[in-house]
Amino acid sequence: MAATGSTLGFIFVVKLLSLCLFFGCVAGSLSSGVYWRRAHATFYGDMNGSETMQGACGYGDLIKQGYGLETTALSTALFNDGLTCGACFQIRCYNSRQWCLNETIVVTATNFCPPNYSKPEENWCNPPLRHFDLSQPMFRKIAVYRSGIVPVIYRRVPCVKTGGIKFEIKGNPWWLLVLVYNVAGAGDVVDVKIKGSNTDWIQMSRNWGQNWQTSALLQGQSLSFRVTTSDRRMVESDDVAPADWKIGDVYEGKQF
Repeated sequence: MAATGSTLGFIFVVKLLSLCLFFGCVAGSLSSGVYWRRAHATFYGDMNGSETMQGACGYGDLIKQGYGLETTALSTALFNDGLTCGACFQIRCYNSRQWCLNETIVVTATNFCPPNYSKPEENWCNPPLRHFDLSQPMFRKIAVYRSGIVPVIYRRVPCVKTGGIKFEIKGNPWWLLVLVYNVAGAGDVVDVKIKGSNTDWIQMSRNWGQNWQTSALLQGQSLSFRVTTSDRRMVESDDVAPADWKIGDVYEGKQF
């Protein structure tokens, strides 16, 4: 006998819930497909966030670059060799009446929480654990400071940014290194192409974090960029940098 629509719907829900339980989901909406997952969170740095600057994603002064202190370092399982840099996460403390505060935060991934294999029972950033090492101000929004570490639930959310995508040109005339930041939407960049006013589109390669490189000689040409994020959306910013662009300058393109 053929399955009815209601039967098929029930089977789908059961299978989806089984997958969710297997992968650590704890709540969510079947219509949206966005589920919360379990992890833990700690904090690093002081209330000024000075120790959270720079980091493994290649960003510099997070205040000037628009990220503020709403940032986090990710454990190996979440960092994905830097591919997750720029992604945004919604996080809230979970299942601890003693330590949890009733607030949800949104943070951008800007750093890496390194594993310590000499302490397999003490280091929360060791694989395969999912862990957020938050800036101290962000941690204090969701949990009592003296707790030190708390269970949390999290999910990916779109990044909301002000202004266009920023391109900071570094390197030298024979080797360009471009930091791509302030990316809205998915936030994590998976592909960058560059074009001089006298060239076709040139594929850039990831150097580290969100720094992208090319050895193409582009001096004296205006520069355009194509940026693709992990959700496969692409935005093209034409003639972002003028022909007299300089190493160390930052140029602003379009936004998702």
